[in-house]
Amino acid sequence: MISTARVPADKPVRIAFSLNDASDDTPPEDTIPSVFPELDQQLQPLPPCHDSAESMEVFKQHCQIAEEYHEVKKEIALLEQRKKELIAKLDQAEKEKVDAAELVREFEALTEENRTLKLAQSQCVEQLEKLRIQYQKRQGSS
Repeated sequence: MISTARVPADKPVRIAFSLNDASDDTPPEDTIPSVFPELDQQLQPLPPCHDSAESMEVFKQHCQIAEEYHEVKKEIALLEQRKKELIAKLDQAEKEKVDAAELVREFEALTEENRTLKLAQSQCVEQLEKLRIQYQKRQGSS
């Protein structure tokens, strides 16, 4: 019996068929159940002619190729997922780099502002000291 149930991509696929109960009647192609439901219809292994050893061998080979194809598709999906994760990490790293550059610019601007304010403060202290001296001279002369 062939199952048409969907098989998750991370599960191995086993193919089983029997030469017993073989019928000479081949159902129409649109009613043939899919051995590999995740494969496109044109890639599905066609049922073998049970009277022909060559047909059975070709069917087995086709099933093996379909299994390999399934494994490759699964690996591609995993690699695509890994690619998305790496792109997200790269985007995050680039964002952090931009943020760090912005922080460096902000730090430099604040450092310059701090230097300017310290200079202004020292000038104010000098001016205050001069005013005190002038005030004391006035007090002493009066």
